[in-house]
Amino acid sequence: MLRDVRAGGDSAVRRYASLLDDADLDTLEVPEAELEAAWDDTPDDLKQALQLAARRITEFHEATLPRDWVDLSGGLGELVRPLERVGLYAPGGTAAYPSTVLMTAIPARVAGVSEVVLATPRRGQEPLNSTVLAAARIAGVDAVYQVGGVPAIGALAYGTETIRKVDKICGPGNVFVAYAKRMVQGQVDIDGVFGPTETILLADESANPVFCAADLIAQAEHDPMASAILVTDSQNLIYTVEAELDALERQGCIVLVDDFTEAIAVANHIAPEHLCLMVANPWAWAGQVRNAGGLFLGEFSPEVMGDYIAGPSHVMPTGGTARFSSALSVHHFLRTMPVVGLSLQRFTDLGAAAVRIAEAEGLPGHAGAVQARLDHIAAMQTR
Repeated sequence: MLRDVRAGGDSAVRRYASLLDDADLDTLEVPEAELEAAWDDTPDDLKQALQLAARRITEFHEATLPRDWVDLSGGLGELVRPLERVGLYAPGGTAAYPSTVLMTAIPARVAGVSEVVLATPRRGQEPLNSTVLAAARIAGVDAVYQVGGVPAIGALAYGTETIRKVDKICGPGNVFVAYAKRMVQGQVDIDGVFGPTETILLADESANPVFCAADLIAQAEHDPMASAILVTDSQNLIYTVEAELDALERQGCIVLVDDFTEAIAVANHIAPEHLCLMVANPWAWAGQVRNAGGLFLGEFSPEVMGDYIAGPSHVMPTGGTARFSSALSVHHFLRTMPVVGLSLQRFTDLGAAAVRIAEAEGLPGHAGAVQARLDHIAAMQTR
């Protein structure tokens, strides 16, 4: 499919839309009239909730935005530049998540990305999810394309007559979308290849068992492969939580540890997507956490708030990849360029060392490029 889209452009995308989604597309871009209708169809209270979430997401990411820096005396600096064009993917059907549109588009916008587009599939002649389209409007998405699955990833990665090639693709999808993103990585950047969602809840005897059970059930609700794990040093908490967990039989487990230090060690070893600390003093333990996609502290910071409205992006590393990767943020949409602007004096101070290292590496041309300048400076000083 990726080869077909790369070679055939719009016609290949339309053919697969008909084959896979039973959608007969006159145009790949969603018409403005449909976007306006979707906005009008979205209830006012839902618009307000999405707008509140958007404000909090914006505020959080603005606070993390890196800046240019220059040290003229040292002749060094770093320039921060945004990507030019980002493509977002939003699944269709029952897995329609307007929150993910906000959580991916807004960090890109805050980073200064020039153009943000969204691809989401049309199923047959059914209307697109109005809430997803409303979220796209709130987040400042520039264009929405009514294509999905592997063809959408191919169109974003390679470009077609209608859909321009992007620099980065972000957003969740099924296993085919995940592998398509992996296959085009290198042609474009991607946010990651994500597996089933996961939460570890660390709780001591002070934790409210009803809250613990509710959070585990909420995590298991995502999909049949989602995992929800309670780790505690309290046998009494286990008894009370188990009574609430009939719905969690195959999607989670409860682990009893000797003490909370061991509980932290278990979490650091697993490196979960979400780590929740339901303990008497969660901030006192936060410093010992090394590996987690996101950290949620206390009974009133459940992971569900992170899904929707807390502020950080809910796109987080899964499957233990939190050991070496981070939650989606403005940093994923930025490039940094180191700057070297040495003064004559600084060059003179450093030049001899550069020549010596170049000689040690057997690169006389490199050594000569520096030595020629050193000789020129020496000659100027003897005049």
